[in-house]
Amino acid sequence: MPPPWGWSLPEQSDKRGHMSHVIGIFLAFCAGALGALTFALIGFPAAALTGSAVGVTLAGLAGLRFDLPVWMRNGAFVVLGINIGTGVTPETLQAAANWPLSIAVLAASLPIGMAVSQAGMVRWMGFDRRDAVLASAPGHLSYVLSMSLEQGGDTARIAVIQSIRVLFLTLCVPLLVSSVFGASGADLLPVADMTVLSLVVLAVAALALGYAYGWLRVPAAFLMAGMTVSALGHVLDLTPGRLSRELGFGAFLIMGTLIGSRFAGQSAAVLRSSVLAGLWLTLVNVVTALGAMAVAMVLLGMSPAVLIVAYAPGGVEAMAAIAVTLGLDPAYVAAHHVMRLLILTFLVPLWVHRVGSGQTR
Repeated sequence: MPPPWGWSLPEQSDKRGHMSHVIGIFLAFCAGALGALTFALIGFPAAALTGSAVGVTLAGLAGLRFDLPVWMRNGAFVVLGINIGTGVTPETLQAAANWPLSIAVLAASLPIGMAVSQAGMVRWMGFDRRDAVLASAPGHLSYVLSMSLEQGGDTARIAVIQSIRVLFLTLCVPLLVSSVFGASGADLLPVADMTVLSLVVLAVAALALGYAYGWLRVPAAFLMAGMTVSALGHVLDLTPGRLSRELGFGAFLIMGTLIGSRFAGQSAAVLRSSVLAGLWLTLVNVVTALGAMAVAMVLLGMSPAVLIVAYAPGGVEAMAAIAVTLGLDPAYVAAHHVMRLLILTFLVPLWVHRVGSGQTR
């Protein structure tokens, strides 16, 4: 029987809130699993990742409220990092001699894409220049949003615009690569599953290193930690083998759920005002990435498929996972996306300071 004064005791309220949170997460995973299954049935590439992202996005837009716990996100990133690291071989490391020039092409393309995106948002969509810079950054979402909050920007709108970019690129990149260029058909991961002992050792080491990377402010700390320990273990042949398909599917499902969760709780007004800007940002990013890809093809003679995945400014975890599923070099792809975030770490605040000093509100 509820208390006569019309509100619950704190203990009852906390229990109900916790139960509602757990139910929300459960329903989100159900939506993600349904989306992954649907995309697998229609033959969409990287179905576990792309399908779950769409399923959870639709559930969020329909009113589902949830927030994945930090430990679950970090755990999924560790597993994804370990999975990516299993594809690192001595031959892969020898090919890294071409990476500095490839990364230089990427670095040159970033300010070009930002300048075009910012100009369109200011001229046609009513953004002030500082918000336009933050909204046009091709990645580093948490960093960008923290800067926006600190400076009193339109944070909700920027979050939706950036989320649209991540969602569209997560969907479009594997579809573009597989339909236009074709997946390589190569399976770059080991044939046999790794032992439970190897997995536990890598996971514990990756978690410890992830916290150290986080303290050092390394982008995508837990993903990079998983990649680091896994790559070392496989290059040195200490932890041979690949992740089981079931564990890999679970990590991809959590990653897709995390991408889709960014739309949960957003008002219809914010969504409407942000869709056009999000599509504009995505279009500019895709055109810029294709231009950088063309330059890198001429300079390095590399496959356009792996260059697109390396240069497309989606999430580090999502793009590296897509590289694995399409049989492309995941170490090359991940290295470029981490360098993109490092470059943005310095480029974005300098650009914001530059436009802010000449902007009056």
